[in-house]
Amino acid sequence: MKEQLNRRKFLRGSAVAGAAALATPAIAQDSGTTLKMQAAWGGGIFLENAQSFAARVNEMSGGSLTIEVLSVDAVVKTSQMQDAVHRGVLDAAHYVPAYWYGKSKAASLFGTGPCFGWSSQEVLGWVYAGGGQELFDELMETLRLNVVSFFNSPMPAQPLGWFNQEITDASQMNGLKYRTVGLAADVLLEMGMSVVQLPGGEIQPAMKSGLIDAAEFNNPTSDRDFGMQDVSKHYHLASFHQSQEFFEVTINKDKFNALSDDHKAIIKNASMAENSGFYWGNTKRYSDDLLKLQETDGVNVYRTPDSVMAAQLEAWDVVANRIAEEDPFFAKVMESQKAYAKNVMNYLNLNQPDYKLAYNHYFG
Repeated sequence: MKEQLNRRKFLRGSAVAGAAALATPAIAQDSGTTLKMQAAWGGGIFLENAQSFAARVNEMSGGSLTIEVLSVDAVVKTSQMQDAVHRGVLDAAHYVPAYWYGKSKAASLFGTGPCFGWSSQEVLGWVYAGGGQELFDELMETLRLNVVSFFNSPMPAQPLGWFNQEITDASQMNGLKYRTVGLAADVLLEMGMSVVQLPGGEIQPAMKSGLIDAAEFNNPTSDRDFGMQDVSKHYHLASFHQSQEFFEVTINKDKFNALSDDHKAIIKNASMAENSGFYWGNTKRYSDDLLKLQETDGVNVYRTPDSVMAAQLEAWDVVANRIAEEDPFFAKVMESQKAYAKNVMNYLNLNQPDYKLAYNHYFG
């Protein structure tokens, strides 16, 4: 399985047949249950992550439950994936909640909400141990969506992204045409930016043509695959616009309920196992590709100035409080998150040593 997961031939524009072949063991398809899961990714590391989750399910079930991964747009457009799962057109989907937050801005709180001093690891802790999953299920009931969802793969904070020049002060952000998605769009609008929401594959051409001045996607590996180093040499890491995120695997509720208890448990536990597999594997890939951007591609890499990040936090306060006043459920979820973050981060902040101090001691 490890050899399958490391294949690089899926990095760009993977064909549906190729993705399915990676995710599906060589067994007779009529010997068990097959779920067709469309991913929001046409290639690259995120499609590999979707295939990794499917491979875990397939292996853990001994082939009695197969998840067949379909590439982006194989059946429906990304914006239609949740509705397709709801209706049973798709059995499952692999994406992020920010892709459907238009139905409810509370969706962004499940991965791309305000930063209460926590990382993706702690937000997933809230999902698993702090009542987050129950609140998400309540949201699905309110929206009358016939789906169940599992969350996995805690992502590092997303870079602020690619600019035409180095950003040294928050004032430089004003008026810039910038690509992002989800609730972060509202936050950056509050900061005075002009926000354009584009799918990942359109980011590089849009910046090349001048449609946008700056952009973010998610990580150094995906950014390099998109060719962002060919349209900009100024890359800023660290940001609060999307400082925590993870994948959502959503499954048609009727299809899920029809599974055996063993298969339900396999999906749940494969999702939890993917948390570790994703973090270890992707963090190494991101680190390697950041060095390639610097050493091979001549990209200037900066840490985003504190003034920009402070302005982001102030904008988050305005946006989140405004939405909370209009949406009681949004307020309910946010208060649950704040209570969890205040408790857990109090312990972690007191207990964790300054790892940067140790890093500088050895590496300068």
